[in-house]
Amino acid sequence: MDKLETGHHISQRFNEELDDIRHQVLAMGGFVEQQLTDAITAFVNRDIQLAEQVINNDYKVNAMEVAIDEECTQILARRQPAASDLRLIMAVIKTITDLERIGDEVEKVARMAVHLSELEAGNDSTYIEIQHLGYHVRQMLHDTLDALARTDVEAAIRIAQEDIKVDREYEASLRQMITYMMEDPRSIRRMIDMIWTVRALERVGDHSGNICEYIIYLVKGKDVRHISLAQMEQEAR
Repeated sequence: MDKLETGHHISQRFNEELDDIRHQVLAMGGFVEQQLTDAITAFVNRDIQLAEQVINNDYKVNAMEVAIDEECTQILARRQPAASDLRLIMAVIKTITDLERIGDEVEKVARMAVHLSELEAGNDSTYIEIQHLGYHVRQMLHDTLDALARTDVEAAIRIAQEDIKVDREYEASLRQMITYMMEDPRSIRRMIDMIWTVRALERVGDHSGNICEYIIYLVKGKDVRHISLAQMEQEAR
C-alpha cells in the first residue's frame, strides 16, 4: 500500500512533506487493521491476554491521529496548497478521523471479549456469527486501505456497496440474539454484550465506507457524502 500518489512540485521539500503524510496515513491504517484482526481473534477465542493487548494499544491509534493532523495543519499553514494537493490533505484529515473511530470500535470489541470471558460460556453459534461479520468488515477495511493506496475510485465504489451486506448481517445477528434472550432470560446479560460487539463491527463497516467516499473526493474532487450509491457511481464517472 504505497502507491497513493502526490503531485510533483518545484519544492522538493513540499513533495517530501506530502509523501510523509501519505505514508503515515497508510501506516495508521495498517495498524488499525491489525488491531481489528487481533480483537476479532481475541473475541472468538476468548483470549483475554490478546484482548487486553488491543485495549492497551489504542493510545497508539490516537497518537497517530494527532501527529498526522498536526502535520497536515502545518502544511496548510506553510504551503497554502491548492487543487489536488489540498484535496489530498483534506482527504487525509478526514480519513484519520474515521480510522481513529474504527480504533475506538475495535477497543469496544476487545473490552466485550474480556467481559464475556468472565461470564458462563454461551451459544457457540453466536460466536460463529460474530466471527463471520468480523471477517467481513476486516476484509472491507483491508480493501478500503488498498483502494486508498492506489487511489482506485472503481474499487472504492465496490467496497462502499459491501456496507449494505454488512448491515444485513448485523440486522440478522440482532434478530437472532433477541430470539435467544426471549427463549432464555438467563442469556440476557451475555447477549447484550454480544449486541454491543456486533454494533461495533457494523460501525467499522460504516467508517470504511466513509473512507471510500474520501477516495472519490480525492480523485474526482466531488463530495459524495449523503447520496445514494447510484448517485455516487454517477458522480464518480
